[in-house]
Amino acid sequence: MSGPGKQAATPIEHRDQLAAYLERGSKPRAAWRIGTEHEKFGFDLKTLKRPPYEGDNGIRAMLEGLQRFGWQPVMEMGKLVALEHERASVTLEPGGQFELSGAPLETLHETCGEVNTHLDQVREVAGELGVGFLGLGSDPKWARADIPVMPKGRYGIMRRYMPTKGRHGLDMMLRSCTVQVNLDFESEADMVRKFRVSLALQPVATAIFANSPFTEGKPNGFLSFRSHVWTDTDPDRCGMLPFVFADGFGFEAYADYALDVPMYFVYRDGAYVDAAGQSFRDFLDGRLPALPGERPTLRDWEDHLTTLFPEVRMKQFLEMRGADGGPWGRLCALPALWVGLLYDAEALSAAADMIADWTVEERDYLRTEVPRRALATPFRGGTVGDLAERMLRLARGGLERRGHTGTYNPDETEYLVELDEIVAARRTPAEALLDLYRGRWNGSVDPIYRELAY
Repeated sequence: MSGPGKQAATPIEHRDQLAAYLERGSKPRAAWRIGTEHEKFGFDLKTLKRPPYEGDNGIRAMLEGLQRFGWQPVMEMGKLVALEHERASVTLEPGGQFELSGAPLETLHETCGEVNTHLDQVREVAGELGVGFLGLGSDPKWARADIPVMPKGRYGIMRRYMPTKGRHGLDMMLRSCTVQVNLDFESEADMVRKFRVSLALQPVATAIFANSPFTEGKPNGFLSFRSHVWTDTDPDRCGMLPFVFADGFGFEAYADYALDVPMYFVYRDGAYVDAAGQSFRDFLDGRLPALPGERPTLRDWEDHLTTLFPEVRMKQFLEMRGADGGPWGRLCALPALWVGLLYDAEALSAAADMIADWTVEERDYLRTEVPRRALATPFRGGTVGDLAERMLRLARGGLERRGHTGTYNPDETEYLVELDEIVAARRTPAEALLDLYRGRWNGSVDPIYRELAY
């Protein structure tokens, strides 16, 4: 999750500044970039337990060790909580999940190189500390009570508020990991088309990347438990956003939606002020109970936008949020899928036609059913696997037309190979793990820490 916003503390004097902030993300096609983020679980190599913040092999020691590679420390109330380097950062999720928020880069080759460099650095430092890292969508072994909590002020506020809104908010915070990609738009019309396509197809990406079938050492009945968790986290700020498909959708409509999502906090003087459940609309009027008489800045608006968790989220770019975390080789595949689909006009147009007549009920059905059945989910006389096959074909064409020469191919399609194999076999990573659990692993999840470690 994000840290405090970096916008200037410009006072918000007119409500139209909120939509204008979003619109300023518009960029000419030549300036479009790719920002890849991924989270991973740390574990003690001897005990398999999640590392605490403090200690010789804790999360703080990991952050300190990574500074040898030029990463600069970010402090909060005297605690080292993140690192920055150029336009990238390493941040901590509430349960110590380690997140790379990558720099905005031009090609998939660059973003994949960034991922590889980061994981090489993490593996070097972690090996010295007796720590490993694991790519999965949800923690396979440990209960919530077993997981240390990181010392970030916003997480304390969220931990108190989350259980009042849904059963799985703390699972989301402490026991989930994702990989996502952040992509640009050229104009409001381009944003609308990309938002609709990516939101409708997000469950298909969830199916392809499904990789979280275990909870507390046993099968949990889902292929993407991480995705299921979000369906019962907080209905105010999660979901499929049907208004995105309504006539007239644009920056102003998204700003109106964000205004109606209850707040978590306000960041002031290096600390988080608890405003959980309070209204940003009241904040605009100087009536926020947490800060009576005070009005927000664009930095506050930027912070508030990071507390919305729909399947696709808009800041000054669009975030694809539907995929489970996974192994090293699959981290480059998620940006490849969406870049091929959204950054090529022909692929985007075909994808828009593909989802044009899907109903609200069908989109909600896919969102609800895919976490359990993934590629086997029935849809319109076929399956989600059929949708995935078509989606990959469109993405491959888009990457071919981009024409960025790669290591093995004359383009960026090399990063789709593993997804092609998953979809062709109609067998998700989660199903492969379940087969191992029922077979060679003899009903134990412990081998996952050896076989899926980075």
